[in-house]
Amino acid sequence: MIKKRINALIEQKKSLLCVGIDPDARKIPTFFLRMQDPVLEFARSVVNATSDFAIAYKPNFAFFESFGLKGLHALEALMRQLPNGVITIADAKRADIGNTSRLYASAFFETWGFDAATVPPYMGYDSIEPFLSYKEKLTLILCLTSNGGSQDFQEKRMQDGKPLYEAVLEKALEWNQFDNVGLVVGANRAEELKRLRAKAPTLFFLIPGVGAQGGSLEESARYGSDARHQSAIINIGRAIIYPDGEFGSVGEFEKAVARKAEEYVLAMRSALERLEA
Repeated sequence: MIKKRINALIEQKKSLLCVGIDPDARKIPTFFLRMQDPVLEFARSVVNATSDFAIAYKPNFAFFESFGLKGLHALEALMRQLPNGVITIADAKRADIGNTSRLYASAFFETWGFDAATVPPYMGYDSIEPFLSYKEKLTLILCLTSNGGSQDFQEKRMQDGKPLYEAVLEKALEWNQFDNVGLVVGANRAEELKRLRAKAPTLFFLIPGVGAQGGSLEESARYGSDARHQSAIINIGRAIIYPDGEFGSVGEFEKAVARKAEEYVLAMRSALERLEA
């Protein structure tokens, strides 16, 4: 099962790190932009620098699609070059009516070969079911996100007094027949993260929002992981892949990225050790 595979990696690497790969032409070091395939070379350098620490990589499709076909070709090449065994997450947030979702699921899980994909729950079960039918793949349902606009819908109270995001959690539990459902819960919502984990002790959590969005790594590890301090990964993107400083070569850039990744993983290990103490 996919959860067992991820938890084995967590145990092996003593890490909860998922690296978000978000190539942005405005932020990529300029020497990459002079290369023949800057998106691929940048992304490959990020992976090279973080492979000792990361258990998962989460390419955000928007960043690759913004480069057109060149970006998609770069992503295709990157997928072939990722380390064996690493978890891959398609961050595309796509779900639609049944026939369309069936093709989205096929695209991400078969054509692209991702292990997991993010999906919005707004259109209900028939938009999510095609993803869930891939029993060995992980479907990550947006529950309570880290952006300010989450209050527009996710935090609205329903007639029974519960916020909408709790109704999403309850449905996720109902749909988790193959133990392949997870939730996306923002790191900057520590109290809600704690409450959601208590209500869903068996679900897998993807936790974005640490780093540039200000979420607490300590609280994410403490409240987001399960009773065995597993079944969760903490996504960190910009804070790792765009380290401060000026870099004149691939080697300099990769050293800086590796330092940031190691800092976060060491902090994760310390947080987990305190939980076990």
